[in-house]
Amino acid sequence: MTEIEACSVDDIQDGGMKDVEVEDGKILLVQRGQEYFAVGGKCTHYGAPLVNGSMSNGVVRCPWHGACFNVQTGDIEDFPGLDSLPTFDVSVKNGKIYIHVPTSGVGKRLKNMCGSVPENRKTFVLVGGGPASVVCAETLRQEGFTGRIIIVSKESVLPYDRPKLSKAMDAKPESLALRNAEFYKKYDIEIRQGHEVVSVDTKAKLVRMYDGKKMSYDSLFIATGGKPRVLPIPGSGLKNVCSLRTPADANFIAEQAKGKDVVVVGSSFIGLEVTAFLHDKCKSVTVIGTGSAPLQRVFGEKLGRVFQKMHEEKGVKFYFEKGVKALRSKEDDILTEVVLSDGTVISADICILGVGVVPATDFLKKSDIELTKRGFVSVNERLQTNIPDVYAGGDIVEFPLFTVPGSNVNIQHWQMAHQHGKIAGYNMNGISREIKSVPYFWTVMYGKSVRYTGYGPGYDDVIVHGDLDVPKFAAFYTKGDNVVAVASLAFDPIVSQAANLMLQGEVIQKSEIISDPKTWVGRLKP
Repeated sequence: MTEIEACSVDDIQDGGMKDVEVEDGKILLVQRGQEYFAVGGKCTHYGAPLVNGSMSNGVVRCPWHGACFNVQTGDIEDFPGLDSLPTFDVSVKNGKIYIHVPTSGVGKRLKNMCGSVPENRKTFVLVGGGPASVVCAETLRQEGFTGRIIIVSKESVLPYDRPKLSKAMDAKPESLALRNAEFYKKYDIEIRQGHEVVSVDTKAKLVRMYDGKKMSYDSLFIATGGKPRVLPIPGSGLKNVCSLRTPADANFIAEQAKGKDVVVVGSSFIGLEVTAFLHDKCKSVTVIGTGSAPLQRVFGEKLGRVFQKMHEEKGVKFYFEKGVKALRSKEDDILTEVVLSDGTVISADICILGVGVVPATDFLKKSDIELTKRGFVSVNERLQTNIPDVYAGGDIVEFPLFTVPGSNVNIQHWQMAHQHGKIAGYNMNGISREIKSVPYFWTVMYGKSVRYTGYGPGYDDVIVHGDLDVPKFAAFYTKGDNVVAVASLAFDPIVSQAANLMLQGEVIQKSEIISDPKTWVGRLKP
């Protein structure tokens, strides 16, 4: 253990954060009231410097993707990411602050986890191989569940970092894995890869697999995610007409698109991220969108034009307010042309369909588990379905969002899926916890990162500060007198600050941000 002089007590104030360089990396020093705390200085998700984030109520939020860490315990409290931060003892002597640093280990910390024991005969089955199931399993082990945990995944690879599929399409599954095989083995978490659940019998507490085998459970968590929409048009089954859902899909598209004419159907996140990745690897990229601008539904037309300009500067061509009427082949069932709704014909060697997903819940339709008309699973604040021992989370659920009282919402964010898994894990283990998380997502194109927090559907105005031509901006989405969501590019940490204020239960007023985007930041509680 080494004692490092961090700074003078006058160099940091209540609610302040300071980076301290050590041999093995960086440590974040925080003052809260009259106390000082020190934790690892980088977010355990992608390594963002936490000193550039936002602290509120003793929790520091990552400036890049919104992960939250308790500055006293180092524990991760909101996501993305899986690991917590190490903590370090702090002392004050003669007006100087000292941090007691071990010889190594200032990066990540895995919370203590148990394994299974033969005496515990309970079996918890988690259906779906995404982050919700992984976090659920880890939470169960962290909270002392010693029974059997089985993750049943339709995919043939270990659970992986899905947001990277459209941003790093040539990445191999092993480099994307959230945890390696040794991790699951060490903590007695069974992964059944390549197994599809086709039905659930909640009375007998059984799930049935595609191959006819059955598995009994004491408690069940369902997080099967979405499945890509299929366009009901001629030619949708042609060779080189692709959807992006798995690493194999991403690798195939990346390889087939080299030097070719590529058409991307859909101008939302998946379509545009795929376009950004492929633009300099193929002959041409054309994007077809039904709206008047890219990402219009989420960001509005004004910000959508910012994304359009980014892509057009790289040679991407857009067709707006157009649908696809047919996909055509001249020979051997291989795609050669895309026909738009107005009759325009575009040459295409490969077509990627980025037209959204639908909940993968068909296998639940004959069960007693309640589904909405749109096929989502209804859950309460504890992620519990209408069946007491059955929980659900991730993209397939509609759940109560605390910032939108009186209604259930569906939020298909990577961050929220993690949080669903955590809350379900607590409640499956008999520890009552209700979900209270602020939605947070991001997108990256051409090295530019856009962050977004809140719940924006139904907004009626957008107040933008900054310069959309640079681009550098903070955009506030308002509904009546209240700000319901905030987006930014090169304006950190304003989105993380907004998320923290929302988590405090406070609302940014429209009048506060008309002339200055930051007047409300002073309301954050350290």
